[in-house]
Amino acid sequence: MGIGMFKGLNREIEQLARDKGIKKDVIIEAVQSAFLTAARRKFGFDKEIEAHFNEKDEEIELFEFLNVVEEFKDPLKEISFDEARKHDPDCQLGDVIGLKMNSEELGRIAAQTAKQVIIQKIREAETEIIFGEYKDRKGTLIAGIVRRFEKGNMVIDLGRTEAILPASEQVPREHFRPGDRIQTYVMDIVKTPRGAEIIVSRAHAGLLVKLFENEVPEIYEGIVRIESAAREPGGRSKIAVASKETDVDPVGACVGMKGARVQAVVQELRGEKIDIVAWHPDPARYICNAIAPAEVSRVILDEKNHAMELIVADDQLSLAIGKKGQNVRLAARLTGWKIDIHSESKVKQLAEEGKQRLTQIPGVGDNLAELLYNQGITNPETLVSQSTEQVAQITGLSVGEVENLKMSAARWLESNKGSVLQTPSAPDFQSTASTRKGGEI
Repeated sequence: MGIGMFKGLNREIEQLARDKGIKKDVIIEAVQSAFLTAARRKFGFDKEIEAHFNEKDEEIELFEFLNVVEEFKDPLKEISFDEARKHDPDCQLGDVIGLKMNSEELGRIAAQTAKQVIIQKIREAETEIIFGEYKDRKGTLIAGIVRRFEKGNMVIDLGRTEAILPASEQVPREHFRPGDRIQTYVMDIVKTPRGAEIIVSRAHAGLLVKLFENEVPEIYEGIVRIESAAREPGGRSKIAVASKETDVDPVGACVGMKGARVQAVVQELRGEKIDIVAWHPDPARYICNAIAPAEVSRVILDEKNHAMELIVADDQLSLAIGKKGQNVRLAARLTGWKIDIHSESKVKQLAEEGKQRLTQIPGVGDNLAELLYNQGITNPETLVSQSTEQVAQITGLSVGEVENLKMSAARWLESNKGSVLQTPSAPDFQSTASTRKGGEI
């Protein structure tokens, strides 16, 4: 913009407004502010100066305002009555008169200052416009073109502005080159000294959710809802879905005809494996679904600690755990429960060890040991800590017999201190659940 040219600004202002997408009034306000700043630096900050854009004459006009006095003492703020009458014959003592200044006196340095202020004001206006345009797009998908890389961060051209894909939000196995089209998830938009900065991600679980929302009409229509999602970007993800209508299979809706819908998501995520899980209000059923493709034989819930122990057949153990623990890790994040997995042979071994320890207590035979173990009293320590009434209720023994049993267990523990073999403590209650297969891809 020809800031050194103080006249003929209409065309330049209109061109700038079109190029930047900023309202003309905002540009004019920025120009006025810029020349006012330059004028104060040139003529002094004590002067009362205003800048106005004269659209008719296409120029910035500067006005100096002075108090009309009989005899002026401060030339920066006052003007004599006689001198004021030369400019405005109708003025009176005590009036404030505005005198037009010669803007050409600003000079090159002041004009350069004005240019810098205008650039700054326009940048601020651009920031507000971009921030206002994108602030409601947080948590949505946005497409752009890869432009360049800066210190590992990817800069994406969105059209009117650029987005930043930090190195920490990129997927290591994905490779993009300048000119490639890319879809990302908008994490945040912030104001910085350089303007509005849009932070996007390819690793966020929200990207997976939004891609399914785009591919599955039932999700968009609200028939199928996504309850939870967990990702290990570039490797594997799990997504839990439920249906509001009994005749709509949520997993089938997400998989699509011949897997078309889920394959579209897999393709966008560059081959990331996706397990589609049927959500269930019963935590045991839900976790059995989440641990698929492994089949679960039995589930033990510990509601107090929000934990579950899954018992699986020996040949299902590695499948349930997954490569480097990935499957159980994703299932735990998907469901929000702490999960431990044991094989049936290991559980059987622990049970035998637990019952054996119980039979070492004088007065506890094989049948009573099995009864106690099955009711969650898996070791002498647990027996001692349980209330007499509760043990009496589950065993059918009298209160006196239970008291003697607990005293016997306490004496046994005291005599075997330091050589006690620890066995897992029992959870609050047990339940079993069958496995429902999710849509594994």
